[in-house]
Amino acid sequence: MLPGFGLGLGYVVVYLSLLVLLPLGALVLKSASIGPTQFWKIATDPQVTSALQLTFGASFVAALVDTVFGVIIAWCLVRYKFPGRKLFDAAVDLPFALPTAVAGIALAALYVPAGPFGAILMQFGVKVALTPLGVTMALIFVSLPFVVRTVQPILEDMERDTEEVAATLGAGRLRTAFTVVLPSLVPAVLTGGALAFARAVGEYGSVIFLSSSIPYVSQIAPQLIIVKLDRYDYAGATVVAVVMLAMSFVALLVVNLVQTASRRWFGDV
Repeated sequence: MLPGFGLGLGYVVVYLSLLVLLPLGALVLKSASIGPTQFWKIATDPQVTSALQLTFGASFVAALVDTVFGVIIAWCLVRYKFPGRKLFDAAVDLPFALPTAVAGIALAALYVPAGPFGAILMQFGVKVALTPLGVTMALIFVSLPFVVRTVQPILEDMERDTEEVAATLGAGRLRTAFTVVLPSLVPAVLTGGALAFARAVGEYGSVIFLSSSIPYVSQIAPQLIIVKLDRYDYAGATVVAVVMLAMSFVALLVVNLVQTASRRWFGDV
């Protein structure tokens, strides 16, 4: 055993307990005091279920989009040399650096019906601002860097010997990418997708500028929590928060199980 393991483990347990476990435990205890009947009544309220469906559905779609395009962006940044590459590489981290409210304002300015992109889309009958599509767009923006920054270092460290061997055996670039490169990236891609999903589920600041917060239309769960708090409905806000916590935990648990299975099949990167 490494020296200092016990002390280090103690610091980790205390740190996680104070910052993560105790607040979450207090939230669960608060919801338990409501009573199972009232808890179930609040959790199954149509407005709550609609907000949860939009939150997790839009987050899942955003994670899928980010996974596809995040891998493509990481591939281009690592494998190709082009003018302005470092500038584009730095731009990937903008959602990390920007306050989420600033990101929401920027997206709203672009996609409102009078905005440059919104006006073009409106000509085709597509409205982004104040719709579920706008919510999804905001979630895609804030969670994209998680996929890129997870996959990019794996691509940079990946040896190209197998690709060269595949090329000498007559495999084309497309076949090499799908049979040699992508299987090695599966664990990293799943990790990036899971991080993007988790980030999207908890997003609030950028979404409020592209969501009308209309119940059953474009209201996400964090917005519903704020609405309930403004109405001093602490019990309702607590129930929604606990349901979100439980659903997020189950979703991440499933992703972790899939990651473990992928490492067995494709090898740990």
